[in-house]
Amino acid sequence: MAATAQPDVPAGFANASRALVAAAADLVLGVQRRVIGDANIRTARDNAWAATLEDRARNEARAELTREVAALVAHRSSRRRLAKTR
Repeated sequence: MAATAQPDVPAGFANASRALVAAAADLVLGVQRRVIGDANIRTARDNAWAATLEDRARNEARAELTREVAALVAHRSSRRRLAKTR
């Protein structure tokens, strides 16, 4: 017996949802283009670069905090050693 092949098309609700989301995205993009202009539209590359810069800044802030904590610990340790020798 040959099985009848089911089409790879999802149910009607899923198609309608996709169509609605696609139309909304097109509308938002159209409004964005009109408001800020084509030259100012952010691309995936722009978003990736911004995320890279944010990661670098966050890592630098974390490293600076680590250095400050290490300096405080070292200072506290030296004060304790100095107090023990007195």
